[in-house]
Amino acid sequence: MKPTQPIIFFDGVCNLCNGAINFIIDHDKKGYFKFAPLQSEIAKEFIPQSTLENTDSIILLDSDKIYSKSTAALRVAKKLDGMWKILYSLIIFPKFLRDFVYDFIAKNRYKWFGKRDTCRMPTIDIKDRFLKMD
Repeated sequence: MKPTQPIIFFDGVCNLCNGAINFIIDHDKKGYFKFAPLQSEIAKEFIPQSTLENTDSIILLDSDKIYSKSTAALRVAKKLDGMWKILYSLIIFPKFLRDFVYDFIAKNRYKWFGKRDTCRMPTIDIKDRFLKMD
């Protein structure tokens, strides 16, 4: 199966990540993005195992290309409704600088925001935005 829409893979047990997904859903009124936890079978189907093992961030799969860390976050922002598109201008900064900040937050996300015991379950009104989670 080849995805027809961009998929955001996220840490399903991370409170910060779940909050970010809620934010994206609220600011993606056209339903451009689909979602799946990194811990799901669907992630294993589309993302190489080596990438999954070495990822401490969101992953964006868009047109058969995989983006991670700050690049993924900025590419997502570019597609959101409202002024959030402006954040994409941060792409001009070198990736190593953007990812340094991203990695610092990712490294501390459980300590600062906590984590859940299980992956998030979507509500009925947004269930179609989440890919089947086996």
